[in-house]
Amino acid sequence: MWLDADRSPRADAFGGSEIARTRPVQAWGEDNFPMQGLEVVHSGMFTTVQDRGRPGREDQGLSVSGAVDRTAHDAANRLVGNDPSAATLEITGGGLTVRSIGANVVAVTGARVPVTVDGRPEADYSALRLDDGAALALGNPTSGLRSYLAVRGGIDVPETHGSRSTDTLTGTGPDRIRDGDRLPVGTLAGALPGAEQIPPPAPIEDPAMLRVHLGRHSAEFSAGSVHALLHETWTVTPQLDRIGIRLQGPGRLHLARGGTDRPEPTVAGSVQVPPDGNPILFLADHPVVGEHPVIAVVLPADLPGAAQLGPGHRVRFVATLVR
Repeated sequence: MWLDADRSPRADAFGGSEIARTRPVQAWGEDNFPMQGLEVVHSGMFTTVQDRGRPGREDQGLSVSGAVDRTAHDAANRLVGNDPSAATLEITGGGLTVRSIGANVVAVTGARVPVTVDGRPEADYSALRLDDGAALALGNPTSGLRSYLAVRGGIDVPETHGSRSTDTLTGTGPDRIRDGDRLPVGTLAGALPGAEQIPPPAPIEDPAMLRVHLGRHSAEFSAGSVHALLHETWTVTPQLDRIGIRLQGPGRLHLARGGTDRPEPTVAGSVQVPPDGNPILFLADHPVVGEHPVIAVVLPADLPGAAQLGPGHRVRFVATLVR
């Protein structure tokens, strides 16, 4: 099966919301598929095409989207000599197997996963050569949640609104990856860079410490709620996807008397508080305008770490000054 033209993507890996929209994706036939690419043998739990997203399109109702862990995405591209803007595969929960069509150079970064080529163990965070027909397989993560597979030349699916990224909230961009999909790879002139060493990330702390600055409407929350946000330990629930992470704690956050449950513009890192009092940390596919007030915003530098949090992981929020 070639990359299909009309499928309903499921946005989450752990039982969150389902996205009902479908959108066209260019299909390639036997007569026009490039001689170089990747064939998906097993798509894993949830795999999408991602790049650096669609900045500046909020007025069209589109968030930036793109790789949730931008640091890992960029590292994978760097290892194979790509520009950071090249599209990669974002693999949530591991389990991906691809077969090389033609010879390719690839790298795996992000969540620590066992990597094999034709059954041989290989290292992540290093460039790997795949001969024609070779099978690259990723196991289950031993640390983290999302892995990134870069291939030299980039995943060459068509752009939508200036990006190849899948936005699971709006249905913009290519569909999620399925078994049997064949993904073309772009061409890249020049020699492969020398063996560059990029150290893997340190194991994720538990609890993970996420720095925040308080939102502009934080004063509408009760003093006890602001204190609880910054001093309690929160737990990642199974309700998580590329849109956001629902957290649960010992108590509930609530508005002060006279506070207004109002829609508010959001960014990646916004911590929204719905009426049930369990905060939601928005990620790459967040809505441009959330339905509820934002109590705090996670610093951009800490979002790659947040992207790697799975169900059961604990989180602490640490207030910091905005400079």
